[in-house]
Amino acid sequence: MKTQNLIYLLALQQTTGIGDVFAKKLIKHCGSAEAVFKEKTDNLLKIDGIGLKKIKGFSNKKLLLDKAEIELKFIEKKKIQVLSFMDNDYPERLKHSIDSPILIFQKGKIEFKQQRIISIVGTRNITNYGKSFLVKFIAEIKKYNPLIVSGLAYGVDILTHQLAIENNLQTVAVLAHGLDRVYPSRHQTEALKMQENGGLLTDFWSGTKPERANFVKRNRIVAGISQATIVIESASKGGSLITADIANSYNRDVFALPGRVTDLYSKGCNNLIKTNKASLLQSAKDLAYLLNWEEAKMKPIQKQLFVELNANENIIYNYLLKEGKQSLDLIALHNNLPIFKVSSLLLTLELKGVVRPLHGKLFEAI
Repeated sequence: MKTQNLIYLLALQQTTGIGDVFAKKLIKHCGSAEAVFKEKTDNLLKIDGIGLKKIKGFSNKKLLLDKAEIELKFIEKKKIQVLSFMDNDYPERLKHSIDSPILIFQKGKIEFKQQRIISIVGTRNITNYGKSFLVKFIAEIKKYNPLIVSGLAYGVDILTHQLAIENNLQTVAVLAHGLDRVYPSRHQTEALKMQENGGLLTDFWSGTKPERANFVKRNRIVAGISQATIVIESASKGGSLITADIANSYNRDVFALPGRVTDLYSKGCNNLIKTNKASLLQSAKDLAYLLNWEEAKMKPIQKQLFVELNANENIIYNYLLKEGKQSLDLIALHNNLPIFKVSSLLLTLELKGVVRPLHGKLFEAI
């Protein structure tokens, strides 16, 4: 990424009142972050959803750009990799989340191109039941070689990272602060180890403290970056349940470890399962099957001959023929069609016998 372009993206990221959703809208309308800063206020006000309140954030553009240059010096000094939502290396699934960061900062050796990425979250007060399950689960899932994401917090998070490291699996910690610190500080050893096979990831600038609101905000990355989110243990309320809700809103798979109805830290998981917000998880085999990591034996379906398809049906069918198994989100994105319309088209194509649904919310042409 060119330095000049990065400075403007950094400045836009820090503009008060302009979040990631509107930042992307501005960039799309103006053509680049630099063009946004050089556009006249009257023209910006013509953009749908951009009112005077948001425009106020641009009242001191020089100050924003000066701050961006200071942050850029930190980035260069610490050899931090920066990815824009427009970059090819930006995590594919995260890119398709509406409120994904326009910039993410990372340290380590992270390979996002692989498809098997899962997030594991849960209570800071993990019980022996949760520990024993997680130890067995990570060992069993090793053969699928997934990238494992968590948040470096106490309890489920740090045990997840430790087990991933022990099993030589790539693991990434999504942080609620900048890359100038590690929080909690006692997890510094794990933070260093995972940079050898994985790393640290955040959308926060240096100097950002690990405040409560930041943990909630970072959960969208934990959910958005992954194919599935797994909740190991949770009380009836907790940050991991927020992550599960976000994952559901992104149309991602959610799994939860069930427990006894009398156990405090199983209440959240049991409720996710009861309300159909998560699939019951008993083993790594369950996850692999439902995510279609192992080819399920399917009854052959006879494709109908001379099926008539309309224009949009042909677009979807030909796309699946060319690309193979794809998720609803990717089908919609790559064909410039709204998700609700693609969902309806897929159902019609299934009824016509030319497309079939697969585990893991995937579809393929027959």
